Amino acid sequence: MSQTAESARSASASTSSAASPASLPWVTRLVSMDTVSRNPNLGLIETVRDALRALGVSATLTHDPSGKWANLFATLPAHDGATNGGVVLSGHTDVVPVDGQRWDSDPFKPEVRDGKLYGRGTCDMKGFIGAALTLVPEMQRTKLAKPIHLALSFDEEVGCVGAPLMIDDLLKRGIKPDGCIVGEPTSMLPVVAHKGINAYQCCVRGHAAHSSLTPQGLNAIEYAARLICHIRDMATQFRAQGPFDEHYDVPFTTAQTSLIEGGNSLNTVPAECRFTFEFRNLPTLNPAEIFARIDQYARTTLLPQMQREHASAAIEFTQIAAAPGLDEAEQAAITTLVRALTADQSKRKVAYGTEAGLFALAGIPSIVCGPGDIQQAHKANEFVALEQLTECERFLQKFIHSMSVDAQLA
Repeated sequence: MSQTAESARSASASTSSAASPASLPWVTRLVSMDTVSRNPNLGLIETVRDALRALGVSATLTHDPSGKWANLFATLPAHDGATNGGVVLSGHTDVVPVDGQRWDSDPFKPEVRDGKLYGRGTCDMKGFIGAALTLVPEMQRTKLAKPIHLALSFDEEVGCVGAPLMIDDLLKRGIKPDGCIVGEPTSMLPVVAHKGINAYQCCVRGHAAHSSLTPQGLNAIEYAARLICHIRDMATQFRAQGPFDEHYDVPFTTAQTSLIEGGNSLNTVPAECRFTFEFRNLPTLNPAEIFARIDQYARTTLLPQMQREHASAAIEFTQIAAAPGLDEAEQAAITTLVRALTADQSKRKVAYGTEAGLFALAGIPSIVCGPGDIQQAHKANEFVALEQLTECERFLQKFIHSMSVDAQLA
């Protein structure tokens, strides 16, 4: 018996009195594959491709330049063979690292304990993917009025790197879905908007000198610190002055510096300092304008001072991640559908980002709804409750029926 099959059997066997969700074998199989973003995801993608192929469903892969990572897009056509329109069920296959975390079990050998499935990616977001794959045969048995698409991406966790390649490919092939459901963990409640994510690396270049001769050098760390404080001052201003949107858990735009390195010895004026920062903007704010404020301070305030100390001074920015926010679209058909399927009309907006903003930017109205609680994501002992997987299955079953000819004629 394969390790994956053994893990699935172990997970099922350790379920207590609660009935196992039908999707448990698929979710367990996916979680057993270590797809931390730094690792290629091709093994998982090809496993899904082959499973779909065995059911008679063809899939298109879009690879990164190395060929080691790939997205998957598959279509279950309408009963008349139509492949355009319809709805996308979308999820990312990568997970965040477990380095430095203390787990009570192997994060890549999922276990069921007390009605919860533990493992990296159970919540974020292989639970949704596993549920969707489990219900492919039901999609095939249903006389669909419109197609259902499956979209699996790579490297969402490091800045939504993979999905743009897949979306570009769809547009080039003339495929334009009517809507998209992104299955990030929302406790199976609809989320209609989220913030944008923008991450940059900044390199401040000074000039080295012996620390006893500081006037002959240019301290890159000190000027980097001034720029970091400027970013913090902007964050403080957003917090105090807004704009605000009280439907968000954090109702204003945020910014922070998360990584920094510079210098090489105590008695040397540091010639270089690098730091990484991000800001998460309300979708009503233009991220280019926020970055422009940071860039302008660097170019017009700091750089002239630096170059008076040493002509070769420089400040360089490199954008390392950009994911657009998702603004609410209450009138979109996909929002109306998901609200009806969940019987929930509350307006929820979240600070974390998803690929829904990318689909929406491409003209595909999107909403976020999936199993699990975001509070469990990225942590040691990440889990998804089995009842959440069952609820997701029920939701998808109702969704499949809503796409049927019978439902469309009703």
